[in-house]
Amino acid sequence: MPIAMSALAPRRSGTGALAACGVIAIASLVACKESPKAAQQAPAVAASEPGATPAVSGRHAHDPAHPPIDCPLREAGADHHGHRPFDDVKKYAAFLESPERAAWQKPDELVGFVGLKGDEVVADVGAGTGYFTFRFAKVLPRGKVIASDIEPEMVRHIHHKAMTEGIPNVQAVLGAPDDPRIPSTAGVVFVCDVLHHVQDQLGWLKKIHQEVGAGARLIVVEFKDGDLPQGPPKSMKIPSEQVTALATQAGFKKLTEDTKLLPYQYVLTFQKP
Repeated sequence: MPIAMSALAPRRSGTGALAACGVIAIASLVACKESPKAAQQAPAVAASEPGATPAVSGRHAHDPAHPPIDCPLREAGADHHGHRPFDDVKKYAAFLESPERAAWQKPDELVGFVGLKGDEVVADVGAGTGYFTFRFAKVLPRGKVIASDIEPEMVRHIHHKAMTEGIPNVQAVLGAPDDPRIPSTAGVVFVCDVLHHVQDQLGWLKKIHQEVGAGARLIVVEFKDGDLPQGPPKSMKIPSEQVTALATQAGFKKLTEDTKLLPYQYVLTFQKP
């Protein structure tokens, strides 16, 4: 049964970890709904015309200047019925990307902390509305961001924004609860406020380890212990020692631990040997 749109309303800190991490629980699957501008495609070219390209996989040929837009949800086989209006998602996105959150999440400082050169492939796992995705995209002029989320609505939101705003180095991917689906080319895997939502944390980290190549870094951001104005309930928090133990067991090597950059969170950096 689809969840009412009231589920998109902002949640209070301490009881709404999902509001902090940008992941919302929506029961019904949705399909991509491109804007008229983004979805515009050139007329099909007749196969008999000089230089014409025959239809491929049931699609008509397109002008090279206007290639077909591949919807990440269709590619993943997501149900296209019951999609929600973009305006509803935008309201929730506005809450997630509010100045209040930026004050403690310090997104630009955190992106700078990762230390990118500009040509890497970054996997933003549990990307939500793309809070970090589009910030990474700005510092990767020769690189790419793979934004993965298990919620089709969030994948659709990121894909739509990338298309309508002309951001070519962002690719939205529909992940699975047990598989974030990270490309082997990813040199950095960024996981912010997500791990405490994962049911099989060790299995999930092992999957990431299997999917990335040697030398890839894993950045994990989670909430510190204690009674804090932001973050999930104490029962959901994961101590940094536990994250380190899980990541190490999954095959990663710990590089650094930072507890000063963010007021309510710690940042752990690992690497695949």
